[in-house]
Amino acid sequence: MSANSDGIILQIGFENSISEPIGQALVKWQQLVEEQGDGSIRLELYPDSQLGSKNELIDGMTFGENYITLADGAFYADYGVKDFGIVFGPFLFDNWEQCWDLIESDWYQGQCEELEGRGLKIVTSNWKYGERHTLTKQKVETVEDLKGLKIRVPGNQLQSIGFDVLGATSTGMDLGDVYQALQTGAIDGAENPLATLYGRKLHEVAKYLIMDAHVLNFTTWVMSNEVFEGLDKEQQELLISTAKEAGIYNNELVEESNDEYLQMMMDEGMEVVEPSQEVMDGFKKKAEAFYSQGDVFGWSEGLYEKVKAEIGK
Repeated sequence: MSANSDGIILQIGFENSISEPIGQALVKWQQLVEEQGDGSIRLELYPDSQLGSKNELIDGMTFGENYITLADGAFYADYGVKDFGIVFGPFLFDNWEQCWDLIESDWYQGQCEELEGRGLKIVTSNWKYGERHTLTKQKVETVEDLKGLKIRVPGNQLQSIGFDVLGATSTGMDLGDVYQALQTGAIDGAENPLATLYGRKLHEVAKYLIMDAHVLNFTTWVMSNEVFEGLDKEQQELLISTAKEAGIYNNELVEESNDEYLQMMMDEGMEVVEPSQEVMDGFKKKAEAFYSQGDVFGWSEGLYEKVKAEIGK
């Protein structure tokens, strides 16, 4: 860990820009640590992947590097904590309160402890990344309209199968390649929170958005467990409490910006479909097939039922 006469420095590396809600909330976290601490610990921010990719940072953490970065359940599943991936399942959550119930559960704590055994410490999980919606070149009004459409997803098994079960053909692709792929017709659509869809200007080449909220994407900040254990108790408590406080601020910014992004996209020619409850029930029924594939994902027996019980379904 980095330490000098000014105290311990923790480096937060992330892919987003500093101007996005999540970047502004990190500035808030940095300020909270400075205001509430005694100066023995400081945060330094490195937006736009300046410190390297997420994989590079997390690999460094396992060797005791003093990084903090953003990651989620789908990534932790690929990293070996298989059950963690279910939090990225389609239509698992009906609302954000169910997300927050889950992260306070014994099951979730167990997942975090398993991750600690692999060298990674989750500092906080209460940050909204956003509801993930689907943007397409042709209008989608029901789940049946997705049949055969090539939809870009991040390159992980969970999200690929999550769209395949809905009838689409998932296509793993780097986010930076999506605009051109939509423009040339290599893909028919993409999914992401509104901030990302707008930030990448994808609405310029795909004019239809269905507000399906197929994943309520909460995210976590993770660091080296070795580095965390090297902090004293007061420093650990400061880091966790301020991370949670900044998470609340982040969530307010995300909600405020959603309306702004949506309006800007509509002003620039995008057509929005607000699905009825009947339509959403159709999506959820199709998605049930995802949860019958626990063996494919390496899930423990009865995982889906256990998680549903934790979120009150």
